[in-house]
Amino acid sequence: MSRKPVPAQSGQRSRVEVLFDKPQLLARLFGQYDQNLVALENRLGVYITARGNKVGLEGTAEQVATARDVLQDLYHRVQRGEDVDNGLVDASIAMAAEPTLDGIISADGQRGPGIMIRTRKKTIVPRTPAQAHYMRELTTNDMIFALGPAGTGKTYIAVAQAVAQLITGSVQRLILSRPAVEAGEKLGFLPGDMKEKVDPYLRPLYDALHDCLPAEQVERRIASGEIEIAPIAFMRGRTLAEAFVILDEAQNTTPAQMKMFLTRFGQNSRMVICGDPNQTDLPGGVGSSGLADATTRLEGVEGISMTRFTAADVVRHPIVGRIVEAYEGPNA
Repeated sequence: MSRKPVPAQSGQRSRVEVLFDKPQLLARLFGQYDQNLVALENRLGVYITARGNKVGLEGTAEQVATARDVLQDLYHRVQRGEDVDNGLVDASIAMAAEPTLDGIISADGQRGPGIMIRTRKKTIVPRTPAQAHYMRELTTNDMIFALGPAGTGKTYIAVAQAVAQLITGSVQRLILSRPAVEAGEKLGFLPGDMKEKVDPYLRPLYDALHDCLPAEQVERRIASGEIEIAPIAFMRGRTLAEAFVILDEAQNTTPAQMKMFLTRFGQNSRMVICGDPNQTDLPGGVGSSGLADATTRLEGVEGISMTRFTAADVVRHPIVGRIVEAYEGPNA
């Protein structure tokens, strides 16, 4: 592989060569038509050549060092069976910017034991430093608030952790809930029974579940009551013990609903509240949101953790992060 050199930024040029011990894995590392190497060149401003099991990197010393660390990280991920795509390339670059993050990259630049969540269908690893922090909090705290824009993995990672704990028997039930609030439009009368009326509001939770468990297991566990998906109104009067409880779209709860939900917390349970404090579909706007009210009241309370995501943590298409920045930036 050889392409026209990418001009390096100002600074003395440096060149290093990286050797890989398993050439058979390099096709997956490089991607179809070397798309992953092209992505690295474009994002880091380096020039990359590949011959056999050797990859040459040229650019400024800082660019080359970052590209080397990212390539080695992606290679280790390929060895673990992960698929490398542009999203993972971006994630690895973001993680490389946090060289002292415990459990991800040690101070000497070597990868640590890693943070991951294993489910029946896939293994989830953090793609940003905030996700790594969030995944640690999910294993150490009883109540976790995940706050930030869409596309940062708040709910998806929480569902994956919940499924992992259900599989291992750490909890007996998985309870997923959302407020049944229309997103800025009136849907009118919905036909069908109660389940058919509320399922459209809960579809994102079903999607996350099916990404972590085979479809037949999802249906079987729902039928047995091990997994329950219901609107927040169904939580009133209950005590949720031995359960992993997730509230999604929490910004659409009222303060009264949020208080009701939080006080359902029972013995040997874990509760995750996901939402974007800057966005709500409630008639009164952000000021009427139970999520904003709860974060103000509960900040610093022992046993309650808060992880805040930003546009930099968006792991959907890169344009989603730019859209979030445009709506929430200084000119918003």
